[in-house]
Order: sequence, then structure tokens, then C-alpha cells
Amino acid sequence: MTKTLIRNASVLSMDPEVGEIEGGDVLIEDGRISAVGENLAAPDAETIDAAGMILLPGLINAHMHTWQTALRGLGGDWGGRSYFEIAHETLAPRYRPEDIYIATLVGAWAQMDAGTTTLFDWCHNNPTPEHTDAGIDALEESGIRALFGHGTPKPKPKAGEPHYSQIPHPVSEIKRLRTGRLASDDGRITLAMAILGADYSPLEVALHDMRLAREYGLLSSAHIWGDASRKVEGGYHTLAREGVLGPDHNLVHCNYVDDEELKVIIDSGASITATPSAEMQTNRGEAVCGRVSALGGRPSLGVDLETYVSGNMLHAMRHALQVQRIFDNRRLDENTYRAPALSFSARDALAWATINNAHAMGMAERVGSVTPGKQADLVLIRKDDLNTAPAGDPARAVVFYAERSNVDTVLIAGEKVKAGGELLVDSGKIERAKERLAESARWITGAA
Repeated sequence: MTKTLIRNASVLSMDPEVGEIEGGDVLIEDGRISAVGENLAAPDAETIDAAGMILLPGLINAHMHTWQTALRGLGGDWGGRSYFEIAHETLAPRYRPEDIYIATLVGAWAQMDAGTTTLFDWCHNNPTPEHTDAGIDALEESGIRALFGHGTPKPKPKAGEPHYSQIPHPVSEIKRLRTGRLASDDGRITLAMAILGADYSPLEVALHDMRLAREYGLLSSAHIWGDASRKVEGGYHTLAREGVLGPDHNLVHCNYVDDEELKVIIDSGASITATPSAEMQTNRGEAVCGRVSALGGRPSLGVDLETYVSGNMLHAMRHALQVQRIFDNRRLDENTYRAPALSFSARDALAWATINNAHAMGMAERVGSVTPGKQADLVLIRKDDLNTAPAGDPARAVVFYAERSNVDTVLIAGEKVKAGGELLVDSGKIERAKERLAESARWITGAA
């Protein structure tokens, strides 16, 4: 049995029963958390001295298109429909399986480097099984914990071809993966379905896809905006009447979905994930963290795409909280110039990016909090660096001040993937991967 004892940390457990412990210890045995407390005794364990550090559950990124890593910096000033016209219709068809592989590998490493231990990789540029397998290969090689969302491409149809919205999710691919390499729900990489849903497909396709996911015991996830272009009349009111809505479904965005429909979704047990850093670039609709919370749901948080913004969940938390405060403040009485109290705190934002995301991804029994019995997916953040000291409050230090450079140690299933501020991947391998990523970017964009 392998044992690791982390000592003297400021523990932010995200578990109400465990609480927050100043000078706390966490004991890890065979990849799982076995005890959390003070002055734990484990003389035969490897010891990590975490004095001067904040210990929290590994951050979880509940929505990201990791295949777009090679497009970093391309879309920061895009508006309107540029993302769909350039990224999906023009560039995505240029991708080879090796482009999916290197983007996913570098993207996953970057997630781990910034303290994210679990990623929902929403892969909707996989026109062949070889593209799909390349993405899964990269996730496995990276060492990250991931929910691989098998999606479908969104190209501009050629003459005589059906529009992608009319094409049901391929049963053969889900069967191949679910009875093959991603058959287990206990592995480091598990399977989900990234479907078109009520906004991007007609009712018969949406029902086919959600029923297929349920048949194979998979979470289904869909991009849902709720604007006038949605394909299913009645949206989630209709899907609820059809009996396909439940805890095994996840919606992303929802900026224009009204409160009545949000309530139907939340009451069904389905989860809602916001990506404010990306949404606020081109949308006037409010990110839904506050609205979901007010209706009794658990706000969930993702990055969406590095084509627009950083994939760093530390940034995503900070931005989501400040965006929520901006919208809250705009609702103040016209004679009230400063909010007398704030609706959401740093601890709320930290919950969005940890335990709430674990619930959204159907993984709350495994990850998301520092709880005995769960996987030892943990992060240590230095609180005595120049930009974090004196860290008067650990949660606020993480949400408002911490950067990638403050992430000292990252463990996934008790295994160190970052230590002493360095990702535990051979530096030569990282350099070669970055060169391959740059070469891939030149190929993808060069002929466009």
C-alpha cells in the first residue's frame, strides 16, 4: 500500500462535514483520501510539508473544446458568427488525427499545470474514428482525469449533403467506445456524449441522441442558448414531456433560456454549465450562474475554448464571479450607487469550479472535494508568494490572486503530476510537443 501524508496546509475541503482546517493534514492511501484532520499519524508514509500552502480539491473544467488548443490567440477579437464560420466551417475540416492528438495533449498538460485535475473534453471535431482515438490517446498520455465527450463535426454542408443538424449521433461509434476502450466508469478516462441537442437539431434527432446516451448509461451534454434560432419548438418543456430529461443530461450556456424553462431543467436534476469568459465576448445575455443558484440549482463552470480565452480555471473562476457581480450591480436601484452586500462570494466561485462541476459531470462520488473515500485529486497553492502573501483568507487568495505560477503541487489519484512548481513531464518532450503544436497550427491555418 502506498501512502502519502500532506501536512500543515490551509485545507479548503469543499465538504461541509470536513470544513476548513488551518494547519490540516490529508492522508492518501492507494490513490484515495483516507483521512483529513489535524496531527494525523502515518510514520510509514511519504510526507509533503505544505506549510505556507493552501490545499484544495483539484479544479474541474466542466466544458472545454481541447481540440482548439492550436487556435490559441486566433479568435480573441472575433465577433458575430466568426467562430462558427472560421473555426468550424473553415479550419475544423483541415484537422488530421495528429492535429487532434497534439492539441489535446498540450491542452491537457496546460490544464494540469494550472491546477485542473479533471476535464470535460467536449470533442466535436471528430469526423472519423481515427480522430476520436487520437483525442483519447492524448488524454491517456497526459495523465489528466477526463470525461471524453464524443461529439460530431459542424462543417458547412457541400452540395447534396444533409445539414449536420439532421444527422443523428452515430450509434456505431458510441457502441465501439462503450464496449471497448471506454467501457468502464471507473477509469481515468470515461465516456460521455456531446450531442446537438434542442438548439442545433430537430426533435427527432434530439430524442434519438438523448435516448442513445441513456441506453449506454452515458451523460449527454448539449450547447443550449435558448434564442430564436433553436430547432426544437418549446425547447426543454418539450423534452421534459418526452421523458428524456434527467440527471444524466448537461446543458452548456443557456444565456437566453427564461427562468420558467430553467426551473424545468433544474427540477429534472439536469445540470447547467456556464462559460462566462467565452460567452461575454459576443453575447448580451447574462451568464447563468446567479440565475441557476436562485432557482435552486448548482452553478457549474467551464472555459469553453482557448480560441478566445485562457484555459486556466483560476482565471475562469475569477471572471465568472466578477461577471456575476456586474450583472447583479446593474439590477440595483437607480439611487443605489454601491451594492450594500454581494450575492456571491469567493467560496461560491470555488464551489462552482470543484464540487458543483463534479456533480454536473456525474462524478461527485469520485472527485470534487477533499473527502475521505474520494480520489486524491488535490492541488497545493503557495500562499506566501509575492502575489498571494499574506493570504489573509485562503479562498479569496485562490479565487482573486492565484495564478498558474503559484500552483506548487498537483496530484491525480494520489500521483504527483506537478511538484515544486514544475509539471512532471520531461522538458524535452514538452518542447517537442510545442513544436508539433506550432507545426499543426501552420497546417490548419495555412491554406484557409
